[in-house]
This record gives sequence, C-alpha cells and structure tokens, in this order.
Amino acid sequence: MSDLYSELLVKREHTIKDSFVKYGLIVLTAIAVIAGLIITPLIWIVAVALGIACYFVIPKTDVEYEYLFINGDFDIDMVMAKTKRKRVKSFKLSEADLAAPLNSHRMDYYNGNQKMKVLDFSSGNSEHKRFGIITRLDGELCKIILEPDEKLAQAMKNSAPSKVFLD
Repeated sequence: MSDLYSELLVKREHTIKDSFVKYGLIVLTAIAVIAGLIITPLIWIVAVALGIACYFVIPKTDVEYEYLFINGDFDIDMVMAKTKRKRVKSFKLSEADLAAPLNSHRMDYYNGNQKMKVLDFSSGNSEHKRFGIITRLDGELCKIILEPDEKLAQAMKNSAPSKVFLD
C-alpha cells in the first residue's frame, strides 16, 4: 500500500499593516536612541524595550505556511523569517465535515455562520484558488482556509473522496 503524501510551502503576502508595524518599530527605536543621546540617557530604556519588541515582532511579518499531508493527517506549520518554525494546527481530514474551494456552492451553508472560527493559513491573495476545510477543533466549528496546489488537492481527494470536492 502506498502512502498518500504531499508537502507544500505557501508564503503569506505582505500587507500594509505588516509594513507599518515593521518600519514603525524600526523608526521608533531609532528615534528613542537619538533622543537618549540628545535629551537624557533614561530614554535608552525605552529604546531597549523597543529593540526587544522588534526582535519578537518583526519576524512575524515574514510568514510562510508549510502544509504536510500524510495519509489523511494534516499538519500546518508556520515558518517565521525562514528561521523559526511553529506547529499551528493538526487535524485529521477524515474528521472534517467538508473540504471545498471557498467560492464553491457547497460552502454556502457554512459561509453564513457568524459563530464559526476562521483560521486563514493561505497567502491571503483572494485571486488564488483557496480551499475551506470545515472541521471541529477544540470542540468548536472552524473553517480552515488553505491554498493547496493540484498535487495536494488530489491527495486530499484520494484520502477522503466523500468529503473533499475540487469543483
């Protein structure tokens, strides 16, 4: 028996918010350092705090999602600044209610649910073909948004043909 295996790396596109956060923190840190030199050295405490914030926040503006699909088990990792990796979600496709493109008529029933938690692990570009997977995570109904390529979509379809729709 052959294993169904597929792996894909999807880079999240930069948003204006990411740019404001990234460059805003850098500018504020530089201003605090200069003010510490000119006005009073006590402002360096603020500069150090901003520098520490830069260290933790800036890598989160450069994100890639790695999808790993093995025999119905789906793992999603977040890779920040190509250096830090964090497992964000794991689920079984067999336990999902539905997996279909976001613009499919099969998603109409779920798109109206305002209480559903939405987790977006795609590039964020609405022009790309994105899929929604409806499943229960931690006891609540969730829509997980992914951006699979043809190979990954076909592996998902072969794993759970009654739940995955490629239309």
